[in-house]
Amino acid sequence: MFTIFMFVYVHCVIVYCCLFLGWQMCVSRCLRCVGVSLIPMAIVCMLSNILLLLPELKIHFLLEGHVTREATWATGLWGSGFLVLIGARAFVQTSKTKGCWAFRSQMFCQVLYSCVGCLAAFSCSLVSATGLSQGPLCLYNSSSGPTWGVPLKPIPDRHSGYLYNRTLWSGVCLEPHSVVQWNVVLFSVMGATSALQAVLCGLNAFNSMLGLILGQGFCQNKVSPVSV
Repeated sequence: MFTIFMFVYVHCVIVYCCLFLGWQMCVSRCLRCVGVSLIPMAIVCMLSNILLLLPELKIHFLLEGHVTREATWATGLWGSGFLVLIGARAFVQTSKTKGCWAFRSQMFCQVLYSCVGCLAAFSCSLVSATGLSQGPLCLYNSSSGPTWGVPLKPIPDRHSGYLYNRTLWSGVCLEPHSVVQWNVVLFSVMGATSALQAVLCGLNAFNSMLGLILGQGFCQNKVSPVSV
């Protein structure tokens, strides 16, 4: 459901750009549009990662080291969160730059910002997909008694993972309670959002390269009739 919502959100942003700018792209306004769009996505990723670190909204699991490994890497905080926010801020500020050479130098910086943001968001999406497929770290009953581990990860020649067998979602993990649903929802949200961030940053890199080559207002350039 969230993935559908984010797809509609990005689609509306693109439609807005097309309607507002026409079919000829204006670099400055597209920079601002992308920058403003990335801000709520970065906030969503940061909140999702924070919640992943706090199962049952309790901090003692984190302090005791009983949190899923992929959540502790905090790619939603420093990757799709902090680094993307820096890029979004730069996109919005650069959209106000005036002057040909100043604008082109800023476009070169925006290409770098876009590439960094794309890599950061992609890494967060990859980590989220890994955490989602491996399953959560939890307390479960093993042959040697209650043990902390990852009991739901795919095992070759036995089962392909808990995502394809929802009967494993309850009864396997004893603590934290409902940690399977907690991880599935939050990793899915963070992964889908960071993937959309990577797409937008990739498109913005292309947009910035056009601005670097063609200048700020190439979409406004018109051929005026010659008066005799």
